[in-house]
Amino acid sequence: MIKRTLFFGNPAYLSTKNEQLVVNFPEEDKKEATIPIEDLGYVVLEDPQITITNGLLRKLIDNKTAVITCNQQHLPMGFLQPLVGHTEQTERMRHQLNASVPLKKNLWQQTVIAKIDNQANHFLARGKNALRLKRYAKDVKTGDWNNQEALAAAFYFQNLFEIEEFSRNQKGVPPNNLLNYGYAILRAVAARALVSSGLLPSLGIFHHNKYNAFCLADDVMEPYRPFVDALVYDIVESGCQIEELNKNIKSDLLMIPAMDVLIDGKQSPLMNAMSRTTTSLYECFEGSRRKVLYPEFKSSLETFVG
Repeated sequence: MIKRTLFFGNPAYLSTKNEQLVVNFPEEDKKEATIPIEDLGYVVLEDPQITITNGLLRKLIDNKTAVITCNQQHLPMGFLQPLVGHTEQTERMRHQLNASVPLKKNLWQQTVIAKIDNQANHFLARGKNALRLKRYAKDVKTGDWNNQEALAAAFYFQNLFEIEEFSRNQKGVPPNNLLNYGYAILRAVAARALVSSGLLPSLGIFHHNKYNAFCLADDVMEPYRPFVDALVYDIVESGCQIEELNKNIKSDLLMIPAMDVLIDGKQSPLMNAMSRTTTSLYECFEGSRRKVLYPEFKSSLETFVG
């Protein structure tokens, strides 16, 4: 089932009644709205004048709905997650904590290869030469000790957008602002899936910054980034104004969890595919599986959401 994403960019009072999310607005001409909580996967709170009741928060957490708050720049900055995301959580975390260094290096090698392959296929979908990216993917060693991911990323972004001297930088020129927003949504999708699979989002297989509470989310989202890039590319090519994140652009980017991706030979909403990825990752930690299941970018514009 595809879960809905709700975005609140204006003042509102959010409460709950009869297993529904109830929305009331300060404007007298706006009617009360209700949405079934069981249908919700993500709730994005942007306006600082939003009030939300604890009863609603409790029901959203019980439903494993990701509640995302935004900062003054309107970028997602916080993610509310349940303390218990899986009935076997303790055992699953133990397998994760006991994962050997060689296993984690192998898992990261798989992750980097999947990411670069998807970047290459995105290039092919845009009619760009992907031979160099394919070569980078073939040269990835265990643990990516030769840093093919960084080399591929630099080449990829230098040649993706038709913008002179463009480079990927969080504080760089547009469409970096769109990429920042899209990746933040993707990170929340990854964190939600990891918690539901009983894993610790803070304990990564490669990322290990002590100030980062979502290291493992940053790991598993890597092969999914090209799907966000594709969506941003479409927005840029549409010719719309991208200097600021307007309502229409945010609406497009908030469709990321519902984007169709190809995983294990079948089409699936991205949020469901991410759950399959995190489940397969646990099975690798547990020892019943050797390969993480990642989506494959299809070299066709049919899979893009825009």
